Amino acid sequence: METSLINEQRLRQEKAIRNMMVLGLFTITMLFAGLTSAYVVRRNGGDWFMINLPPMFLVSTIVILTSSIALFFSQWAFKNDKLSMGSGLLALTTLLGIGFAGTQFMGYQELMAGGVFLVPAPGQTGMTSGSFIYLLTLVHLAHLAFGVLSLIYTFVMSLRKRYNASNTHGIRVCSIYWHFLGGLWIYLFLFLTIFK
Repeated sequence: METSLINEQRLRQEKAIRNMMVLGLFTITMLFAGLTSAYVVRRNGGDWFMINLPPMFLVSTIVILTSSIALFFSQWAFKNDKLSMGSGLLALTTLLGIGFAGTQFMGYQELMAGGVFLVPAPGQTGMTSGSFIYLLTLVHLAHLAFGVLSLIYTFVMSLRKRYNASNTHGIRVCSIYWHFLGGLWIYLFLFLTIFK
């Protein structure tokens, strides 16, 4: 009786966490829908320079895709009670997430070397397009920072043997958020590549 009550309470708690995650992802989606809509409107307003994304942003895309693949297999490993493999792949995912942030900053260096800055110099016109690139990618990086913290927490919990075939809720929630960030980056990368 007591065990079923604990299981019922755990299921209610997990459902509440999933609902909060869905609400959070919806909010982030609306934020980026608004920012990309503002980009399109401003782009059509004249005084706009086409800026090609630095090649390092393509490297970022490959890194975040690789991290999602690693996390997918980490989740699979935990579902199959391959705990060491799951923890190792979680660590790899975390390192790739940090690597993604690093490649983003290298991309910013390439932009700056090309004369594209977050805030245009006084009197400089037409660099609003550059400011939008920084804005979109930096807001994504802010959400990614939370994702990396979630990965670190999930990794530490995996080392404490928190996850196994009968309990993968924490890693599932972390995976949903991380895969969402990966999908969001691919959207932003394609958007900024197509709508220069």
